[in-house]
Amino acid sequence: MQPVMRHLIWSVLLPAAVGSMAAAGVCLWWVPGGEKVPEPIKNTSLYKAVHHPPVPVSSPLVLPPAATSVGTPLPAGPAHEAPAVREALNLPSFAPLVHQVIPAVVNISISHASSSADDEDDDSDAASQSTSHEQRHPAPATPRKKRHSRHHGAAKAHRVLHPADDELTGAGSGFVVDASGIIVTNRHVIGQATRIMVSLSDGRSLSAHSLGDDPMTDIAVIKVDSPTPLPCVSWGDSRQVEIGDWILVAGNPFGFGSSVTAGIVSAVGRDLGSGALDDFMQLDAPINPGNSGGPAFNLQGQVVAMNAAIASPSDGSVGIGFGIPSEIVAPVVESIRKTGHVEHGWLGVTLNDASFPMWVEDVDPHGAAWQGGLRKKDAILAIGNVPVHDARTVLRSVAAAHPGTIFNFTIRREGKVITLPVALGKRPTAAF
Repeated sequence: MQPVMRHLIWSVLLPAAVGSMAAAGVCLWWVPGGEKVPEPIKNTSLYKAVHHPPVPVSSPLVLPPAATSVGTPLPAGPAHEAPAVREALNLPSFAPLVHQVIPAVVNISISHASSSADDEDDDSDAASQSTSHEQRHPAPATPRKKRHSRHHGAAKAHRVLHPADDELTGAGSGFVVDASGIIVTNRHVIGQATRIMVSLSDGRSLSAHSLGDDPMTDIAVIKVDSPTPLPCVSWGDSRQVEIGDWILVAGNPFGFGSSVTAGIVSAVGRDLGSGALDDFMQLDAPINPGNSGGPAFNLQGQVVAMNAAIASPSDGSVGIGFGIPSEIVAPVVESIRKTGHVEHGWLGVTLNDASFPMWVEDVDPHGAAWQGGLRKKDAILAIGNVPVHDARTVLRSVAAAHPGTIFNFTIRREGKVITLPVALGKRPTAAF
C-alpha cells in the first residue's frame, strides 16, 4: 500500500499542486493593472512581488513649463512661447546681434558702360601653384574682375572659386565704418562702374563715389553724402578669432536684399593663390553671389572679416566661403581714406622653398633685394629675430609693409651666416 500511495503523491498530486501555483502566478502577472483582482489577493505578498506599481514616464520631446513668478502670468501666444522654447533648449539667438549691426549693412548696385572685354572668360589669367614664389617680374594688370579662378592640377582640379558678387544683377554688399558715410566693399564689386548706388537699411537709396581701392587686397572704399549720421560698425581683431568661433554674415545674396546667415569659422590662413597677401578666413556660414563686400561679425558685433569669395562647382553656396581678415582690411581702408591709394612693399626676388632652408632663385637687378645685397643661392634663415621656413611668409610680410621699411635678412652664403639690412621698394603698379 505504501508504494502505491507514494507513487500517487509523486506522479499526480505534487505535479497538480505545482501547476496550480504556476497558473495562479501567471494570472496575477498578466492581469492588466490588477483591476479585476480581488482585494484579498492584492494584499498577498505573492501579488505584490510580481506586480509592482507603475512608474510614471514623461512623454518624449515635451518641455517642462517655464518658471514664472506668482501673480505675473505671461500672455499666451507665439511671441512669448518662442523665447521660452529657446531658453529650455539652450539655443543661441542672433536676434539682438542682428538688431545691433544690420542698420550699418548696405546693398550696392552698379552700372557701367558695356564692354566686350567684361564678358570674356578670364580663366586663362589663373596661375598654377608651385614651390617657386616670384616677386620679381610683374604681370600685366588683369581686367575689371576675374569671374573664375581655377586651381589646376590633379589634386585641385575640383576646386572652383567664384567672387561672391552677383554679376547678373550687378549686386553686392558693403558696410558703413564711419557715420559720415564711409563704406567698405570689395574692389571687384564696383569694378569700373560709372554709377554706384547704395541702398540703406532705412529704405533710402543714395549715390556713392569711390575714394580709392587696392587691387592687391581687393578692397575698395566708397562714400555717400547723407544729411544725417549713418549707423556704423567697428573693427574687431581677427587675430583673436579661433577655429570654431561663431560668425554672423550679412549681405545682399542674389540681389534679394539684406539678409543674415550664421555659422562658424572653419579655418584660418587660407591661401587661394590670388596674391602675396592671401590669408583668408574660411567660413561655413552660407555665402552666395551678392554677399561680396559684406561683413562677417563676431558675437560682440565687431567686423572680423569681409566676404570675398566662395568655393563651389556652381554659383551657389556649399558651405565653403572666404573672408578677408580685418587685420588686413582695416589698415588698407585707413590708408585709402587718407591718401586715396595703398602702397605695398616690394622686394624683387624669386624664392624657392622646395627644400630647407629656402634659397634665392633669382634677383631683379633693379629691385630692392639686389640693392640690399641679396644674391642668387643665398639661403634665407630669418627676418629680424624670426626664423622663416616658407616663401609665402616672407612675401606676405614684405607686401604688408610700407616701402622704405628695413628688413634685416639673416642669410647663409658660402658657409657664412651674415645679416643684410634691406630697404623695401615700392610695389610696381603693373604687379597688381
